[in-house]
Amino acid sequence: MFRYLLIATFVFVGCTKPEPVNKTAGESNTKTYYLAISAEPETLNPIKSSDRYGREVYSYIVESLANTDTETYESVPGLATSWEVAEDGLTYTINLRKGVKFTNGEVFNAHTFKRNFDMRMDDAYEALSSRSYIENAKTIEVIDDHTLKVVFSEKYFGNFDYFAGGILSQVPIEMYKDPKAKLNKTVVGTGPYMLDKYDKGRSIILKKNPDWWGWKEAHPYYKDIHKFDKIYFKFVKDETRRLEMIKKEQIDFMDLTSEQYVKKTKGKPWGIKVKKHEIQNNGPKGYGFVGWNFKNRLFKNKNVRVALAHLMNRQLMIDKFAYSKSELATGPWFKGSPYANKTTKPLLFDSKKAIKMLAAEGWTDSDKNGILDKVIDGKKTEFKFTLMFANRDSEKYFTIYKEDLKKAGIEMGLKIIEWNSFVKALDEQKFDAVNLGWGAGSVNNDPKQIWHSVSAKAGGSNFISYKNVEVDKLIDEGRKIIDNKERAKVWAKVYDLIAKDAPYVFMFNKKYDHYAVTNKVGMKKPTYKYGIGQQYWYVK
Repeated sequence: MFRYLLIATFVFVGCTKPEPVNKTAGESNTKTYYLAISAEPETLNPIKSSDRYGREVYSYIVESLANTDTETYESVPGLATSWEVAEDGLTYTINLRKGVKFTNGEVFNAHTFKRNFDMRMDDAYEALSSRSYIENAKTIEVIDDHTLKVVFSEKYFGNFDYFAGGILSQVPIEMYKDPKAKLNKTVVGTGPYMLDKYDKGRSIILKKNPDWWGWKEAHPYYKDIHKFDKIYFKFVKDETRRLEMIKKEQIDFMDLTSEQYVKKTKGKPWGIKVKKHEIQNNGPKGYGFVGWNFKNRLFKNKNVRVALAHLMNRQLMIDKFAYSKSELATGPWFKGSPYANKTTKPLLFDSKKAIKMLAAEGWTDSDKNGILDKVIDGKKTEFKFTLMFANRDSEKYFTIYKEDLKKAGIEMGLKIIEWNSFVKALDEQKFDAVNLGWGAGSVNNDPKQIWHSVSAKAGGSNFISYKNVEVDKLIDEGRKIIDNKERAKVWAKVYDLIAKDAPYVFMFNKKYDHYAVTNKVGMKKPTYKYGIGQQYWYVK
């Protein structure tokens, strides 16, 4: 589905000193899966949510018309049992599953789906990321309680895949619009789990939905799936604390950074009570970046942005902190993607070249105070800005960057803020520069959400306000190409154009994924072809 924000470039974990995870009464006899997420979800409303943490929680609760097989990447029946496409490629007849209920007892049917879709298309969500994926749906006709006829306005390779997004219960749209509504801290779905307890600022507990239709589904995708009785999400902001928690078996799973995998997972209990894994698969990969706010006049010039990229010693960061288990990113999505441009080269660290490029654009130290300046719109402007980020572990990377910028005559301040405030600043486009990451999204990616000018608005994913007419044109063209190989040619052009514009400093791509699990967790294998397959794990 659509791409979502990660809290930071380098680690997705995170608090201060270890503390026990208190089990609720009677929980010792349940098969509970404990894990930590590094921030409390901004919202549990799937229509509004764009951060990883909300998605991690509600993905167990809400469902789609179809699911993606982790081994084959093919669509398998979900809330839809089947679908047919007319010869025009625009008309879909969708047959919905019978006998499905929401966990509040309401019946799921074609009318429910249409109401949910109408909510997603309401003007209240015009700026949100999911709109660009489903905007082609021209008409939705309810044939009967379990049959829908959908007509799309134009061909788009992702028409059905994205249209078939998450379903919620029947609630008034006013609740979705109100940021303070209770709905933002709860969610009702048809999926394998349901919300059990939300302890604000501390944790979320999900419990198994005993009436989930999937327990009886014959399709092989649903065999041995979702075996946990409960899933316990603990909000943990500090990666050191999280590492201590898994060593003490207070949580059962965590992503590992390269540094943790290489240096901090030796000796007991590693290899005995807790095991670490280094895996590779063909699943889509996220990446981290520093993004420049194009509304700030410092960053409007392309050569200046390229110079800023040349001033970041990313290879040193990889050698020092990632132990050569990452590589330089080259452009706006994972370089290993079949849709990336293989000829695009990374912008390497070259301070001399950067200084010359800045001088050519009129940036000089006219008053000899050590900071570059330039007259912009009749006013002398010094090259000073603040980099906003939300994970303290990122600071060690940017301390290196800050020093190299200082040597070139640029002053960068570092500002770490709490996640929900961070997201608010993004939505309101109130920042100079920002560090975070994009989640992996789909193998068959669509760059419109992040890179098209229509998303360059408050609340949109193009929060840096990047605009390139040629990129817009190619994105619009590529979305209409159904054949993956032909579309890849267009996406390769988009990739290279954006990379050369340097709207971000594209930082690293992982060579491997690393994670740790306790011996309490059982699994058939550490990874599938397109993901690690946590839905098939179980408590021994």
